[in-house]
Amino acid sequence: MIQYLRQLETSGQTHVHVDDEARQLLRAFYRRAQGGQASVASQAAAVPTVVGAGGSDASTTRAPSELAAPVASSAALPEIQGDSPEQCLSGLKAQAQDWAPAKALGGFRQTMVFSSGNLGADLMLVGEAPGFDEERLGEPFVGMAGQKLDAILRAMGTDRQQVYLSNILKFRPQMPNQTVNNRKPTAKELEVWLPFLQAEVELVRPKVIIALGVTTARALLGLDQSVEDMRGEFHTYRGTPLRVTFHPSYILNDEATPEKRMLWEDMLAVMERLGMPISEKQRAYFKR
Repeated sequence: MIQYLRQLETSGQTHVHVDDEARQLLRAFYRRAQGGQASVASQAAAVPTVVGAGGSDASTTRAPSELAAPVASSAALPEIQGDSPEQCLSGLKAQAQDWAPAKALGGFRQTMVFSSGNLGADLMLVGEAPGFDEERLGEPFVGMAGQKLDAILRAMGTDRQQVYLSNILKFRPQMPNQTVNNRKPTAKELEVWLPFLQAEVELVRPKVIIALGVTTARALLGLDQSVEDMRGEFHTYRGTPLRVTFHPSYILNDEATPEKRMLWEDMLAVMERLGMPISEKQRAYFKR
């Protein structure tokens, strides 16, 4: 832990959030070091563990140097278990369906929308929460914004079957008299569901993550900045390069031409990072 804290200090971080449970664990360790008899909880790790995927001896845990992003403070963490990626994903879905911290929090509708796409994808795209269209069709990124995302992926030379698509929240946030209207998730809702996104990153192991929209980017990076301030460079999320860009819904307006170009520049950077071919026509999109 000391080594990890020193790594954070070297990277410029000056403060670390410690929740009540962690404080109790630290006090217990201190008392034990001083000769006390206080017991220490057996589950102090804050990283989901992969069990069985790829063999009976395939249990792995991320190294401390890969934990640069915030971790949800909830003691409950989903377990990734199975003999194949598909079994592991099914297990995560089953846990999400009856996720106790979310049920205790309330404020969610009943239809789960977990993820879609390729479990071996190099590219993972993440949004904040399902909306009306996602809930209706049971798949992330559908409706008008989803159609825009499909067009972006086609322009990159790929499609939604070759990438992995997910949201931090697995259920649509609820609101009074709700029909087609959606609301942004609260900070607590994002915190409760973030362990599942972390588990998905552990399972898929993408080469690049794209955070779509300001709510998603802030939740993953722990930054209180605009998309304009966070985009234009690669960040790191749990050891994986992460690019921030606009949500497809933001560029549905024909007047959003500068934002369309900025989004496309982010996609070009991702393509370069993944070694995807880029034509001169692709580089020239939205320049005029």
